[in-house]
This record gives sequence, C-alpha cells and structure tokens, in this order.
Amino acid sequence: MHTPADRILFQLKTRGPSETLAIAAALGVSRQATLQHLERLVADGLIGHSDARRGVGRPRRIWTLTEKAQARFPDTHAQLTLEMLDAVRAEFGEDGVERMILRREQATVTGYAAAMADAETLEARVQRLAEIRTAEGYMASASPDPAGGFLLVENHCPICAAAAACQGFCRAELMVFRAVLGPGVEIERTDHILAGARRCAYRITAA
Repeated sequence: MHTPADRILFQLKTRGPSETLAIAAALGVSRQATLQHLERLVADGLIGHSDARRGVGRPRRIWTLTEKAQARFPDTHAQLTLEMLDAVRAEFGEDGVERMILRREQATVTGYAAAMADAETLEARVQRLAEIRTAEGYMASASPDPAGGFLLVENHCPICAAAAACQGFCRAELMVFRAVLGPGVEIERTDHILAGARRCAYRITAA
C-alpha cells in the first residue's frame, strides 16, 4: 500500500503544484496531518514551496516537486538507451538512427492497433491509448476537452533521456498517435516536457 508520502508525490506529479487543502482532500486527511507529511518531505528534499497571494488574507502555500523527487519517477534504462543511440550513430550515422526510430514506430503502431481493435469510437480509442501508455510508464490519462474533443495527458516520460538526445522519438510519437486514432483526427501537442512543461499533453479532435 502506498504511504501518504508516496501519494503526495504522485498527486504533485500528476496534478502539478498544489495547495495544502487540495492535497489534504486527495489524501482524505486533515490539513494538520497533511502539513506534517509535507514537512517531512521538505526535510527529505523531495518537495519545496512558494507563497502566492490571492486577494486579501494570508498568502497560500503552493507545493511543488524538487529535482530529487523527479528522480523517483525514473527514466527507463536511460544510460543504456543513450549508449545504444551513440553506438548506432557511430556505426550507421544519423540515417541509421532514423531507420531505427522508424522501425520502432512501425512496431509500436502494430502493437497499439491490435490492443485498440475493439475500440470503435474516438473516445474509446483515446481512452484505450491512455491505458496503453500508462502501462508503459507514461502515467497517462484521457478526459473530454472543454474546447471540444479530448485531452490526452502524459505526466511522465520514461524515455526522456533518449527523447532529449534525439528529437525523432517525439516526432515518431505523434505519428503513432495519428496512425492508431484513425483518419480524420487532428492531434495538437499543447504541452511538451522537453520544452520545459511539467507534462506532455495532446488535444485530440475529429477533423
């Protein structure tokens, strides 16, 4: 069972910077009990805070993850992946890297399409895609977008080191999404971890 500390870290990872009362509500405990957990996490160097003033009254404390906490959501086999990329680049050049990414993209499309074969509506396909990506470590979720369509959010990138070293991985990701969500679907990346956002997010609409 996850500890309160684990649940707080997960809340901040998936929801972003949060106030004390929002965290307490997510935990289902009192504000005072939540503050005790938060203080321990601060002492461990896992979270920090800032104070935001909104109108009159005392400033509201906003809690955020530190870089140390981000390391608890690891980049899967980061060092090995980077070494393999360097080896492919040294042996076959950038064209070899692109061919490798293309082959991975094609295999991913095949696997995703099989897993989504019984998802007939766009909503069902987006939801199934979120489930697949979560199983792969992306901490993904799907929800209706108030502006229309759907929003696919990935709160973690388990291949971030590889994506930072080779932008082709992010380009291939978009191609995979377009292939498996079907024709007539528009996908716009609205948030990008490599651009400094805390998550990757995609707005998905029927054309």
